[in-house]
Amino acid sequence: MRIGFDAKRAVQNFTGLGNYSRYLIEIICRFRTENTYLLYAPKYSPSKQLDSLLDKFELECRYPQGLWKKIKSLWRTFGITRQLTKDSIDIYHGLSNELPLNIRKAKGTKSVVTIHDLIFIRFPQYYSAIDRRLYRYKYGKSCKNADAIIAISECTKRDIISYFHISPTKIRTIYQGCDRSFSATAPDKTKKEAKETYNLPDRYILNVGSIEERKNALLAVKAMVDVPDDVHLVIVGKRTGYTSIVENFIHNNGLSGRVHILHNVVFRLLPAIYQMAEIFVYPSRFEGFGIPVLEALSSGVPVIAATGSCLEEAGGKDSIYIDPDDATGMADAVNRLLNNPGQRQKMAEQGERHAALFSEERQAQQLMDLYNSLLSDKK
Repeated sequence: MRIGFDAKRAVQNFTGLGNYSRYLIEIICRFRTENTYLLYAPKYSPSKQLDSLLDKFELECRYPQGLWKKIKSLWRTFGITRQLTKDSIDIYHGLSNELPLNIRKAKGTKSVVTIHDLIFIRFPQYYSAIDRRLYRYKYGKSCKNADAIIAISECTKRDIISYFHISPTKIRTIYQGCDRSFSATAPDKTKKEAKETYNLPDRYILNVGSIEERKNALLAVKAMVDVPDDVHLVIVGKRTGYTSIVENFIHNNGLSGRVHILHNVVFRLLPAIYQMAEIFVYPSRFEGFGIPVLEALSSGVPVIAATGSCLEEAGGKDSIYIDPDDATGMADAVNRLLNNPGQRQKMAEQGERHAALFSEERQAQQLMDLYNSLLSDKK
């Protein structure tokens, strides 16, 4: 089978969609070596993440040629299709919510698109009017034109059905996993390096994710007012304008010595930072899945997350869930776990068992089952 992937995010992005793209490409290449895999990207951007992928596996890369080099964005929207036919691609998988608008003209090629979330519809206030219109058109077209859709959670599947009026029979829920490094115990040397590099406190609660309004880090900060003084909060994530709101609350409530915001953390040290935390908190108002929750569970850290989206799917029945506007409830849950090491240990063990359900091999098999079903239909 010849399988092509939209690799724009895999090549150019180094957070959410980029991580998903590289993760999926890696697991399918590792577990299903009988296929030929091609990556389609507007340009080559050297990086450790991408170069590692190219070094490990025999991947063919395709970039715009000729006049398409001058209009790379249009190549991804229209020009790829002719290349897919030329390359005799059996399956083309849009990994980040999009397919070429003329994908149906790719002769002999079946198409799959992964839809991560429709947050721009549920929470329009977080997006500009132009972005909302653009996403709605491109995502909706991709869902309509695709031969199959992958939703990364049941929550996302329900939204695709509701907002785009797509038949449930066209949608397959295939959860994403997290990097294997989170389930491997970090060496003491690495933990020491992480602690010294980022000046980590002895006891801390952890939050990981872009520091933006939707992800609601302020709730975790507000809860710290009622948490014992020797326990700190460490927030790891990309800074946005919302960060200043969080920092103002920290300053105005005497929390400057207890809340630490870390930006541009080296990925190699991130599993160690998780594994040294006592509790992981994730009060996001809405997620397509919530990979940081799975990273925490894989790291053996108990999780407190927010209700209202799909975080119960990521965190499982043994994590704790609170209302995303309930700072008192967050503080109570944190204090309950801090005062009960036995419960923390039990939650950590149950969480690791839940995280094991998202195995790489299982996801690779689900992908291949979907691809094969489409080729069976073609015959």
